[in-house]
Amino acid sequence: MAKLKSLLKIEGTLDDITFYKSEDGYLVRQKGGVSKNRIKNDPAFARTRENNAEFGYSASAGKTFRQAITPLLFDAKDAKVTSRVTKVMTQLKNLDTTSVRGQRQASIGLQTTAGKELLKDFEFNLRATIDSILFTDINLDTATGVITLVNLNPSQQIAKPTGATHVSFYGAMLNLDLDTGEKSLEISNTVNIPIDTTVQTVTLTPAVATGSGLSFYFLKVAFFQELNGAQYPLNNGAFNALKLLEVI
Repeated sequence: MAKLKSLLKIEGTLDDITFYKSEDGYLVRQKGGVSKNRIKNDPAFARTRENNAEFGYSASAGKTFRQAITPLLFDAKDAKVTSRVTKVMTQLKNLDTTSVRGQRQASIGLQTTAGKELLKDFEFNLRATIDSILFTDINLDTATGVITLVNLNPSQQIAKPTGATHVSFYGAMLNLDLDTGEKSLEISNTVNIPIDTTVQTVTLTPAVATGSGLSFYFLKVAFFQELNGAQYPLNNGAFNALKLLEVI
């Protein structure tokens, strides 16, 4: 794959060369390679088939995970969150030491201590991460899902984007079974405050999620601009942050 450097921005296929646009600019690639039928049936490509199968499992697990938190994720993600989640699921798959090659699963890897640590602290929007905008201790009670920010001074402890006048905090608890897709997502009360010098404690209390699977705990921060008494999302959520705080 090559990057196209030209005044002409071409999309389409010419002979055996394909021009296309991606998030990384205009790219060029040559058609060809091994036929799908050979990859599917030739014994020489057994490892390729196993790798393809496991990649499919990892991509599916990533999709299940992302869809389970759609109400949180829709306005707090970057353009590459899908590929980044799939990458982590692939790493989790590698921690499955019980399944044979071609059948290793992210869900099994996630059951391990190393797997939980791998997914923990995942930031869904690299343009605005919790660690880069919120400078205070985040206290999480995993028994209840309650998140507390004690004595928060918004003007000093929040790095607000230009134009933001208010900030909203949300907590959430998710129970998710990656194998079956069974999920229970509980989102806390919303705490919306002006970004000023008023010191206050923020307490986010979701209902306790039920069902099978592991428990995931999230914190979301969203920015707004007040105009004539009404608040509007800032830049369609480009600066909103969402972080996975813990997995148990």
